[in-house]
Amino acid sequence: MCGITGVFAFTETGRQSLANLQASTDAIIRRGPDSEGHFVYDQCGLGFRRLAILDLSADGNQPMTDESGRYTIVFNGEIFNYRELREKLIKRGCKFHSQTDTEVILQLYITEGRSFIKKLNGFFGFAIYDKEENSLLIARDRYGVKPLLIYRDEDRLFFASEMKSMMALGVPRKIDFVALSQYLQLNYIPGPASIFKGVKKLLPGHYLYIKEGKVVGKAWYKIPYDPKKVAKNKLTYEQQQKKLVELMDGAVQRRLVADVPLGCFLSGGIDSSVIAALASRHTPHLSTFSIGFKDEPFFDETKYANLVAERHKTNHTVFSLSNDDLYEHIHSMLDYLDEPFADSSALAVYILSQRTRQKVTVALSGDGADEMFGGYNKHMGEFKVRQGGVKAEAVTALGFVWDALPKSRNGFFGNRIRQLQRFSRGMTAGVKDRYWDWASFASATDARNLLSAESRRKVGKKAAVKRRKDILEHLHSDGDLNEVLLTDMSLVLPYDMLTKVDLMSMANSLEVRTPFLDYKVVNFAFSLPVSSKVDANMKKRIVQDAFRSELPVELYDRPKHGFEVPLLKWMRGELRSLIENDLLRDEFIEAQGIFDVDAIRALKAQLFSRSPGDVHARIWGLIVFQTWWKQYMANETRPAVKAAPKRAS
Repeated sequence: MCGITGVFAFTETGRQSLANLQASTDAIIRRGPDSEGHFVYDQCGLGFRRLAILDLSADGNQPMTDESGRYTIVFNGEIFNYRELREKLIKRGCKFHSQTDTEVILQLYITEGRSFIKKLNGFFGFAIYDKEENSLLIARDRYGVKPLLIYRDEDRLFFASEMKSMMALGVPRKIDFVALSQYLQLNYIPGPASIFKGVKKLLPGHYLYIKEGKVVGKAWYKIPYDPKKVAKNKLTYEQQQKKLVELMDGAVQRRLVADVPLGCFLSGGIDSSVIAALASRHTPHLSTFSIGFKDEPFFDETKYANLVAERHKTNHTVFSLSNDDLYEHIHSMLDYLDEPFADSSALAVYILSQRTRQKVTVALSGDGADEMFGGYNKHMGEFKVRQGGVKAEAVTALGFVWDALPKSRNGFFGNRIRQLQRFSRGMTAGVKDRYWDWASFASATDARNLLSAESRRKVGKKAAVKRRKDILEHLHSDGDLNEVLLTDMSLVLPYDMLTKVDLMSMANSLEVRTPFLDYKVVNFAFSLPVSSKVDANMKKRIVQDAFRSELPVELYDRPKHGFEVPLLKWMRGELRSLIENDLLRDEFIEAQGIFDVDAIRALKAQLFSRSPGDVHARIWGLIVFQTWWKQYMANETRPAVKAAPKRAS
């Protein structure tokens, strides 16, 4: 686990940014508290921070330069098939000076050029500088497990694992109001945009190549989904299950290699339970970790996690938290965010990562399965919309009833009414509008109305339409549920779920590995028909059926809760003063000039009404943004330009 940063200068003015390389590297110390390194030569500077996962010699430190002195790499991530790749390179005459996956990547690039990336099985962000050609290759893994930000102007190009590093390098802090508008809808910012104009997220499965002043971007991977091939899939359902178990077992085994303590998150859901069951085959006395909510039994799933732990005889630890325990971590979590990100379950992941890190350095998780195999309630909703029928039509006809009844996420009845209302609305929408509606907490109109008149003028309509169109490009009126899952893989997974896990685990120097996102598993998942994933009775059907013999029967086909936290209760209690007297008070909103005072006041009124609906999620998004704005924008200071570090010879 590491963090990387770097500068490539196009002009003499751009070279001055090399002076900020040390500050940029320091900014990501939590990603790599064990060591750091720098490389500066001519127009290029590379920075690196490392957390030791494997027992490597000094020759494994980074930045790493090859024997000839021509090529230098900084690498963040893990390559799980590097040993096989290394053996093949040795047979071709390559000599190695370490046992690292970093050196394997470097030698592959030297030997095969950019095409080598397709051979890597793992998660990563890396940059390789070629001194002779004065070129730089920057690449990101297939699904966006590891973040990589890019900024480019006429003088220089910056890259980094976190926005903190980008700010230390000196990126202009100008808010992208189209990104802000989408954030107010989704509670996160979809790539390639970021909160700052000009700072882009390198898309998953893409690379940038810089040579002779030209910057070329290219997709090196995309999920191989072909509906015609799916329709011709000849495997029986039983054969599909057997294949999935085989692929998942291999994916888990590859991710168990570490010279530090390793364990598994075990939430009590199907996905993490599958990972724990498979890992326990290969790791005696596997350590597993769950988080429980003492005061919120509706969201507490530890009894299911305990059943799995007992069955597979793991060394299980439950971190049982009160609402006070959760609340006391809010500010430390918010302080770590260097871009607005308001998935409230991040708080639970933050605490789980913090407590888990006290016992292990690496944890396996079940992330990715819901997006691939159809595990969310919205997937069942989409299936039922497409199936139609008397029940679906009846729910739609009663839309006026759902509109009138009180709705809330914090109880069974209120949450059910909320879901029925959204389903009713979705029945009358097209596939793209329905997808966006179900992914959002607010409509585009509602988000726009939250902004001040001046801010609204900064939301370019054409840019907003194009970004939404790009996100929804996989959806077609004559397609099937697999297209919805494919869209989740390019939106929800990288910019919500994986961002959440990466941010919260890195804040606590914990590495999280995701076996479901082994590319062999993903490619297989998108070769399967919808009938293998979702039917009228079950979500994530093939995962549940394939591992039925491994897991307790109580886990199957039960409601999915996830890591919810009691936001509504806090906002009506402990957070009320922060909302009314600080971050969302009228005077502050007026002085700030970004939001509309009346619209914010109306949201606060809904919060304290009988039917709050999802308003607490929207207000949480505002709390996160305001906290970020006060930290990074209210009194913006730019790092002073210091003398450039000594260049490598």
